[in-house]
Amino acid sequence: MNRMPTHGGRLIEAARRWGVPLDHWLDLSTGINRRGWTVPPLPARVWRQLPQEDDGLDLVLRETRRAPGSAGCLPVPGSQAAIQALPLLRSPCRVGVPGPGFSEHARCWALAGHQVVMVSPEQVRRGDDWLRSLDVLVWANPNNPTGETVGRERLLDWHSELVGRDGWLVVDEAFAAGYQGLSLVPMSSAPGLVVLQSLGPFFGLAGVRAGAVFAEPAITDALAARLGPWSLSSPARYIMARALKDTIWQQQALEQLRSDSDRLDRLLQGMGLPATTGTLLYRYLAHPDAALMADFLAGRGILVRYFDDPPALRIGLPGDSFEWERLKRTLQHLMNVVDQGRAGC
Repeated sequence: MNRMPTHGGRLIEAARRWGVPLDHWLDLSTGINRRGWTVPPLPARVWRQLPQEDDGLDLVLRETRRAPGSAGCLPVPGSQAAIQALPLLRSPCRVGVPGPGFSEHARCWALAGHQVVMVSPEQVRRGDDWLRSLDVLVWANPNNPTGETVGRERLLDWHSELVGRDGWLVVDEAFAAGYQGLSLVPMSSAPGLVVLQSLGPFFGLAGVRAGAVFAEPAITDALAARLGPWSLSSPARYIMARALKDTIWQQQALEQLRSDSDRLDRLLQGMGLPATTGTLLYRYLAHPDAALMADFLAGRGILVRYFDDPPALRIGLPGDSFEWERLKRTLQHLMNVVDQGRAGC
């Protein structure tokens, strides 16, 4: 059976694998907002000039994300750049990452020579004893892909224990849009606390590759030195600043995403599938037939993200009414196949 790509969004590979022309795909595999912020025409100077650190982006990030003045604030070329570089700033140690979770965290810390320890949702629910053996904890809040969240106070308790032994808490907030009182950016001046944010998912601007790291200046300075000069392009800086300041669009987008996220959950349950978890940008469906379902959808030009442990799908939100209808019709065909398969057992 064909397997989904390691990461979502790999449409060229999907087109080759399933024989569906590239322009016939509906990509719901990434959790990227398909009703994203509209990029305005860029002045010619933005393309011609080298990136300038005093262009005002730092102030925009601090104001819109409510970062304390004493915190370091580093624009980066997508949170992936920080995910790859942060492990290089510490000597080898024991690093906890959520499982299931975004696989790049575990991969990058392991490549840098650290001992990676998977932390399961069951362990987190039972208490915090598992934290005692760790030097660094990397936590996605909300989790990608399950959507589970950990409250701010508990995260700060974890941080307090880790920093007491010169450890770090790294919090990936890539999918935190719409969650009130969850972000740790307002506390990011604290030693050993690192917060990652990304422009891509909520604003629908994954191709821009823009994000930010908030932490104590010692960490952001070391990270900046590791990434080198001009790491974030002038067009990305220009777009990021203006998108973050567009609060009217952001409020409208949050309302639309809340509605669409609920709509997708109802659509899936209406097909006889279990209730989903997830975020405002996608739904996470744990199901024993997830591999079959992913292949069926891909064979008809709808790309979703498949996970094998446990078997599950991450399904992004369709954009316009045509995409919603296409997904609904394909799911109806899919459930007929699943039902026939069970009847034949």
